[in-house]
Amino acid sequence: MTHQEGTGPNPKAGQKVSVNYTGKLMDGKVFDSNIDPKFNHVTPFEFKVGNGKVIKGWDAGFLSMQKGQKATLYIPSSLAYGKNSPTPAIPANSILVFDVELLDIIE
Repeated sequence: MTHQEGTGPNPKAGQKVSVNYTGKLMDGKVFDSNIDPKFNHVTPFEFKVGNGKVIKGWDAGFLSMQKGQKATLYIPSSLAYGKNSPTPAIPANSILVFDVELLDIIE
């Protein structure tokens, strides 16, 4: 769901992107964020889209976004962590909700 439109082209697989995010469970409980000082990493998060270094739902979601776009990604457990949660803060088979902003596409 888009909250603010972006401009320009979508990132291509293999391009690095810079993003802000807040990850929540369906009940609204925040489990991670790079914009909330409580989580001790308040810097833009960078990764290469489509390289499998993040959950599949992020790879798919960010490939369809534009620079400056703000959106909410609803990611089924099959495109997130499934039964193999990396942390007790995310129960197994959880649907994840990410409020995201694509800050930049880095060539």
